[in-house]
Amino acid sequence: MDLLGSIMNSMDKPPGLSEKEKVLLKKRKQELERRQNEEKKELKCFKERVETKLLSYFKDPNNTYLKFEPMDQIHRSIVHELAESCGLLSYAFGIDGVDRYIRIYRKENPPCEDELAARRRGEPWNEDIKRRLTEKRKLDLEQEKESTSNKRPKKFTPNTNYKDKYAHLIGQDAALEAAKKTVTNKSYGFVPSENKKDVRSIEQTMADIRAKKQQKLGELPASSSDNAPLT
Repeated sequence: MDLLGSIMNSMDKPPGLSEKEKVLLKKRKQELERRQNEEKKELKCFKERVETKLLSYFKDPNNTYLKFEPMDQIHRSIVHELAESCGLLSYAFGIDGVDRYIRIYRKENPPCEDELAARRRGEPWNEDIKRRLTEKRKLDLEQEKESTSNKRPKKFTPNTNYKDKYAHLIGQDAALEAAKKTVTNKSYGFVPSENKKDVRSIEQTMADIRAKKQQKLGELPASSSDNAPLT
């Protein structure tokens, strides 16, 4: 620390400002403060004018939108802020630094998506363009529905009748006869319910059961239920 202190003390101090330089620096500082105050005052006046204009213009229910002239980003931010505080919608269009401007709308009459898209592309927009675009969209929708309905599969109709080709073999009425409604053959597939009823008496049933048991035990030879003794 002593060595560093000695080195710092041995160095020459930077030259001080002359009186002329001090006066010039003071003037520059005062000029900067003056410009800042003027800018604040100008922005305050601009904000008051825009607020008064918005309240007065949209007081009339027939006025649905208001267009501002191109302005810089600081002034646009003030307009956006005032529009929001007044319950309005604000949109900016154009190129920043060239022709960027703001349009204000009532919330009850917002711009449609087609208008926003057109203005963002720098294209003109009015009620005539809106009407033509709506009609074109409606026409395109009808054509799309018609095209979809035409694509539905149609009923297949053969070019020739197979009966004509094989008429010498099956005759003209063969297909019609084959198409007659068929009925279930009772000999196959199911047994009528009347055949499932047991018509034997209780005594005969008991005798058959005993005979089957004796047959299994090997005590008696197999016999039919008709020859079983009654008890």
